[in-house]
Amino acid sequence: MRPYTGPMSRDELLGVVRNLLQDVMKARFDGVAYGKLARAHGYADGYMRALMDAGLVDRQAMLALVGEERRRWLDGDRDVRPDAA
Repeated sequence: MRPYTGPMSRDELLGVVRNLLQDVMKARFDGVAYGKLARAHGYADGYMRALMDAGLVDRQAMLALVGEERRRWLDGDRDVRPDAA
């Protein structure tokens, strides 16, 4: 978790979405228990919904991001976390 330095930028917010989506993909393809997969989905869905409801990201941009992350995962470029330290 990063120290608080003020509001997160749009890129930082979308980086969190990417991390959450990677967690969902990893859980799905690693065959984890349904409860863990459902929890990962819930976190990702809730965060994405909050960004859209707040008007920080529109539907098309979110769909593009999700599609990009799915494609990245299926192409084998896994766990590329832009904000990982």
